[in-house]
Amino acid sequence: MNDGLPDSLIPYDEIVQEALRAVVGRVLGSVAENGGAAPGEHHFYITFKTQAPGVDIPPRLIERFPDEMTIVLQNRFWDLTVDEERFSVGLSFNQIPSKLVIPYAAITGFHDPAVNFELRFQAQEADEEEIVGEAENDGPVAEPIEDGSNVVAVDFKRKK
Repeated sequence: MNDGLPDSLIPYDEIVQEALRAVVGRVLGSVAENGGAAPGEHHFYITFKTQAPGVDIPPRLIERFPDEMTIVLQNRFWDLTVDEERFSVGLSFNQIPSKLVIPYAAITGFHDPAVNFELRFQAQEADEEEIVGEAENDGPVAEPIEDGSNVVAVDFKRKK
């Protein structure tokens, strides 16, 4: 229900989300400029979509976290680098050092428990250009269901 208000032609939600993601970049940038140490008791929980465009993490982590994962930047992280679109950081998982590259657009949550500051985001969808490629649903022509309805059974298979 829109209470009689017209639909906005300005994407306010997207603009606000983009601005708030810039807050994450700015905070991480200040930590990186400080030699990779957060001031005082500050530390960060960052949740992101593991298969979002631009995310670069080891395959073993994608296997463990096929949709979303949360990392903690507190004591043991290194090589934090930050730019306008993404950040990268070194972390250890089960004693195995790993480099993660995470675009801000993939982030769904940012939390600093030291001051109870939290941001939640909608995951940004990939642009149509990034999705276009060989169609994954090409295959045998779908057969109609023989129950008198007009429903067509289609089996979409996702390549892994």
